[in-house]
Amino acid sequence: MIKLYLLILLVLWSGMLQAQTKQRNASPKKVSNPSWVKNIPADDVVKWRHHIHQNPELSFEEENTGKYVEEVLKSFPNIEVVRPAKTSVVGILRGAKPGKTVAFRADMDALPMQEETGLPYSSKVENVMHSCGHDAHAAMLLGTAATLSKMQSQLKGTVYFIFQHAEETPPGGAVDIIKSGVLKDVDAFFGMHVLPDFPAGHVGILPDGAASTAQDVFHLTIIGKGSHGSMPHLGIDPIVAGAAIVSALQSVVSRNVTPGEMTVVTIGKFQSGDAFNVIADRAELAASIRTTSEPTRKQVEARIKEIIDNIIEAYGADYKLDYIPTYPAIQNDANLNAHARKSVVAILGKDQVFDAPMMTASEDFSYYREIAPVSFMTLGIGEGAANHNPKFAVDDSALPNGVKAQVQIILDYLNK
Repeated sequence: MIKLYLLILLVLWSGMLQAQTKQRNASPKKVSNPSWVKNIPADDVVKWRHHIHQNPELSFEEENTGKYVEEVLKSFPNIEVVRPAKTSVVGILRGAKPGKTVAFRADMDALPMQEETGLPYSSKVENVMHSCGHDAHAAMLLGTAATLSKMQSQLKGTVYFIFQHAEETPPGGAVDIIKSGVLKDVDAFFGMHVLPDFPAGHVGILPDGAASTAQDVFHLTIIGKGSHGSMPHLGIDPIVAGAAIVSALQSVVSRNVTPGEMTVVTIGKFQSGDAFNVIADRAELAASIRTTSEPTRKQVEARIKEIIDNIIEAYGADYKLDYIPTYPAIQNDANLNAHARKSVVAILGKDQVFDAPMMTASEDFSYYREIAPVSFMTLGIGEGAANHNPKFAVDDSALPNGVKAQVQIILDYLNK
């Protein structure tokens, strides 16, 4: 009896293992597309991106880009277009029924670098390139606006499509748009950024809380006393003082910041002197500081200033310091994040949604939290060069999924 009982258990256990294996190996459940998906102008989204990519403009100079976006928006039904700042554009879609107000933001500015992709639609502007994907952001949001503009009779609430200028250059274009007051009634903000080295078309949900870093910058001029290289006792060497500062600043993260809290202090510039046998009279340093919480941000600023002041005094030099706080960290709202995840899973399937790691870069999208909660996410664009690289390129096949995700998030938010 015991042997028979064990044999039955073995057969049952084997059957359960086979069933679990089949379940694990089963193809992901296909998502049935809602009827509005057929309204996504996928070919136009690619065309819009290529046009913007070929005609890049730097921060605060996006006049032609803004005009182009405005013209495209005005070609859609039911979209009201406003210009809250000189080079930014906001499209407003008011649904047939009253309800909440939601905003989705894209940026439009390019970077000062020469493109090296060799693409047939490469930048026509020398030393200016869309190497961060803002062309893709703008094109996808145009696709989202085009799709939703045909659903006005079904919408409950209002949608703001924000085409923002100057994300790359502090103080950032978000500040101008917020000051204009056009967004004062928005209840929630969403944003999406393309990133390489994640599967094309897969959407990453960034963490609750700190989803990016705050960025601060300092420019330091050390004022010494020039002298002949053979007579150092007659001068005050700013290079030696600067070297001491660079070395001392390396202790800020390792000895002042709580272990495990992401903080970076990078000295990106140290320039001084023109001749091998001359002690220069000044040196220039510049740094980028990244933090994720306001208390640590203030702590690091205070410590950096203290180190600079004391070392300069010790070396008998003088200095001028310009410490510039720029963008705060994006603080993703947990409820909006959960909403975004649910919506994207519903339209793309669970297998195309992932937990994205916190971005160590900075984003002025963080300022919109002054008005309402925010949720920022990523869109994979396949393997390739990093953002801000002259070989950076976007896989166009990812763009339709970006539009699908944006439309579903907006529809679900207004209908919840």
